[in-house]
Amino acid sequence: MGGVLYVLVMVAVVMAVDVLLFRSKTWFWERLAANVGIVLLFGAFYFRFLGSS
Repeated sequence: MGGVLYVLVMVAVVMAVDVLLFRSKTWFWERLAANVGIVLLFGAFYFRFLGSS
């Protein structure tokens, strides 16, 4: 259950950043890079703090 909640929070953050920062810009690669960066940060946080439990 915790993993599902973690993924839902990650999706919400990706969508919020995408809408708030890239609302008027339609550059695909910049949006993709920002979204991938957020996913990588969430993954690093998960493996660092939550993965060992």
